[in-house]
Amino acid sequence: MEKWNRDFRTKIDSWPADISISHADGLLCMGSCFAEHIGAKLVARKFKTLVNPSGILYNPLSLTQTLGWIAEGHRFEDADVFEWQGQWNSYYHHSRFSALDRDVLLEGINQAIGAAGIFFREKTTRLLLTLGTAQVYEHLERGEVVANCHKLPGKTFARRRLSVDEVFDALGTCFQLLEQLKPGLEIVLTVSPVRHLREGMVENQRSKATLVLAAARLAEAFSHVHYFPAYELQLDDLRDYRFFAEDMVHPSAQAVEYIWDFFSQTYFSEKTRQVIKEVEAILRAAQHRPFQPNSAAHRAFRTVQLNKITALAQQYPFLDLEEERKAFLSA
Repeated sequence: MEKWNRDFRTKIDSWPADISISHADGLLCMGSCFAEHIGAKLVARKFKTLVNPSGILYNPLSLTQTLGWIAEGHRFEDADVFEWQGQWNSYYHHSRFSALDRDVLLEGINQAIGAAGIFFREKTTRLLLTLGTAQVYEHLERGEVVANCHKLPGKTFARRRLSVDEVFDALGTCFQLLEQLKPGLEIVLTVSPVRHLREGMVENQRSKATLVLAAARLAEAFSHVHYFPAYELQLDDLRDYRFFAEDMVHPSAQAVEYIWDFFSQTYFSEKTRQVIKEVEAILRAAQHRPFQPNSAAHRAFRTVQLNKITALAQQYPFLDLEEERKAFLSA
């Protein structure tokens, strides 16, 4: 029996990290829906974070196009949007931006990219990118890859899989531009563990393999690009359907938590992890609903929490706990 791994599991114990992430950093998270999972956890723990300002972006070409627009201060115009079945959409944005009125759509996407540009220029020190698929849909009439098909007829598009070279060239060119605009920017690159099964299991694996190989080349080619093994943690470490949601496509909440813990151990210092614990304690306290809000005990509880917030703000001025402060003051 000793020749067998008694855990019946292969495990990634640790991952080398050349950079750290702290609350002093500005984090721009973009890419597939897995970027939203990690981004939401960063936001909840009071990291300065902006998540997917154009909505979920699955393929590398749309991701690099959007990053370029954010960096260069792009604005969208009438020609960039279209009407379909009574709703206005953008080929470059997730459907959460779609609207019944063209001007409402344009205002929303321009506000979002404008705010993202400000965040990039003034705050971003870490860029977290999650690649979802190497499959792209090219609009036949427009002659360009789209970020979202918005359920248009299939004959509108030509589908193909990007090559490793195409992914490397597109992202590499983008990373060079970003490095020139933001010296010192560090990029964490991941491949999403979310399975894209619309084209079948075999094509999904080929797509993911393309992304993994391209990401490896990028991390080797650029000293400021760092690979994080989210895909491998889900598929090779956990490696069990119980760690997928009911749709058998997305990671379960438990799997996301596991990958988040691994991410924390990889990029957060002991000091940052301690700050997270203190922030989480305040957030839990802010969610407390007392039976007797006017009691002396609850007033004392509020005072203790307000003092903790003041102390944390003095020690870490980049933390934003104003919402929690207001909650305790008004409780």
